[in-house]
Amino acid sequence: MHKKIYLFFFTVLIIGVNYAQNNTYWQQKVDYKIDVNVDVKSYQYKGKQELVYTNNSSDTLKKVYYHLYNNAFQPGSEMDARLHYIKDPDGRMVDKKGSSKESRIQNLKPNEIGYLKIANFKQDGIDAETKTVGTILEVTLAKPIFPNSKTTFTLDFDGQIPLQIRRSGRNNSEGIALSMSQWYPKIAEFDFEGWHADPYIAREFHGVWGDFDVKITIDKEYTLGGSGYLQNPNEIGHGYQDAGINVVHPKKTKTLTWHFIAPMVHDFTWAADPNYAHDVFKGPNNVDLHFLYKNDPSIVEKWKQLQPMMAKVMELYNHKVGNYPYKQYSFIQGGDGGMEYAMCTLILGNGTLEGIFGTATHELGHSWFQHVLASNESKHPWMDEGFTTYIEEWVLNELAEKKATNPFEGNYKAYYFLVKSGKEQPLSTHSDRYDENRSYSIASYVKGSLFLSQLGYIIGENNLDKTLKKYYQDFKFKHPTPNDIKRTAERVSGAELDWYLTDWTQTTNTIDYGIKDVAEDLGYNGINTLITLERIGRTPMPIDIVVEYKDGSQESYYIPLRMMHFEKENPSRSVGTEIKRTVLKNWAWAESQYVFSIPKSKSNIKKITIDPSGLMADVKQDNNSYKGN
Repeated sequence: MHKKIYLFFFTVLIIGVNYAQNNTYWQQKVDYKIDVNVDVKSYQYKGKQELVYTNNSSDTLKKVYYHLYNNAFQPGSEMDARLHYIKDPDGRMVDKKGSSKESRIQNLKPNEIGYLKIANFKQDGIDAETKTVGTILEVTLAKPIFPNSKTTFTLDFDGQIPLQIRRSGRNNSEGIALSMSQWYPKIAEFDFEGWHADPYIAREFHGVWGDFDVKITIDKEYTLGGSGYLQNPNEIGHGYQDAGINVVHPKKTKTLTWHFIAPMVHDFTWAADPNYAHDVFKGPNNVDLHFLYKNDPSIVEKWKQLQPMMAKVMELYNHKVGNYPYKQYSFIQGGDGGMEYAMCTLILGNGTLEGIFGTATHELGHSWFQHVLASNESKHPWMDEGFTTYIEEWVLNELAEKKATNPFEGNYKAYYFLVKSGKEQPLSTHSDRYDENRSYSIASYVKGSLFLSQLGYIIGENNLDKTLKKYYQDFKFKHPTPNDIKRTAERVSGAELDWYLTDWTQTTNTIDYGIKDVAEDLGYNGINTLITLERIGRTPMPIDIVVEYKDGSQESYYIPLRMMHFEKENPSRSVGTEIKRTVLKNWAWAESQYVFSIPKSKSNIKKITIDPSGLMADVKQDNNSYKGN
């Protein structure tokens, strides 16, 4: 990209953020300048950082906090401790020793650990007091930062790249040399809730939006990819230069300096390897999709086939949620599985094409929910992981030759498994506080995705689609909270949904409705059928019921939930085969039973089904239907 395009794009982003800031909304702003030299033989690096910090809050700040993520990869760290007592430790982070498992971190040698050491910290040229506590740097400021003012922090940092254990590190299982995520001193987020200086225990991240100007000096044989736009492609080569541009390397140099600029992101990640192949594929809206992967004949063809597939996925995500706002995205072989970062992802790349595609599809989806909306992933991982899982399942179904009626069916089954296990914890649990990794994963990825698919059942699919688009448009670059997605759905639909947010995310209450009785009733207009429903679980729901008759006809009944103050559109209308629907009186939560009548004899009924769509997460399905004689 040319500099004029960068400046235009940067201006548009800033205008959007400034427009959002009013008397009730603010967020901090950071501008990083990082200059780092990497020794690929010792796996150590030294750098300088300048950070201009803008305090848009009404608080006067006397301390600030930085994340030093590399320090987690040391024996005795909190991440190491967690591996010793959690019941189901991450298999990538432990070694099997007979019938037991042992933390890989505890056995790291001094030249294999990770660390990040800070020196010469100054605030506007004045020394400030620092204290390292695990993965957090506490800074007592030389002078307060008053509201609506700026200050400049400068520091020197000395780091060592750990042996690859979790997400970042060197020499991963597929032979990638350097996966440099969370590698620099990163200032913590301060917002209306206060400081978010969470220790790094292995889970999720939260950060301050800002502009990154990063220079990385490294062995000239290494190809880099990651966040930001490369500013000096004519000096670098390595597949970044445009056709016709001559690459001019400095004479007799052993290193190259890669200069990146990343506007309005909340982290900066890169990976490097001397044997990377590098392709650029044009995506929707003229976005450059970069693919960096091992130049290994066994995987090259898979990565070539992946490229148009990911362009299509981005196009569909744009349609479903909103346009990806940057002009570049990179899919990079690296890391230890798949993890989202600003303008890029690090994924494993030696598997099947289907496997690589599935991982890439999920990680790309994070660009909307974690890197443009950027809810607090540490406190509310379900808002990112769950919503990303939802659009991943949706897009995979859109691309399938045979589309499923309910593409989220597998997620419902996983959620039912968690409930039955007795190990469920509320979605409001901090990501580091789950008792087991499996409980965390099913809750965040699966139950989080069901928040949206079930919301479609509650307010209607058309309203859900509008909600997603409006949520993205209204809250991009604003760090939304759980209440924001709930309020967006309320504004779109007109329904009252506080009960849903509370029960689904702050409790482990379950949904369980049943058909208690079907009986004939001789009314004044002939023989009717009385149907008695019961609410067994604590969580209330509006109810869709379909009655199938022996003559092949069918009709539906809709029971609104009183506390919603809302009536959903006939769901069959949206799929083009509208079934006659009768809207019944509402059902109040305090009433555990509900009785209604249909003007036909019981002998005419073939089947009665509660929620034939399967989108209501009823934990006991065996009482949801009645079959006639």
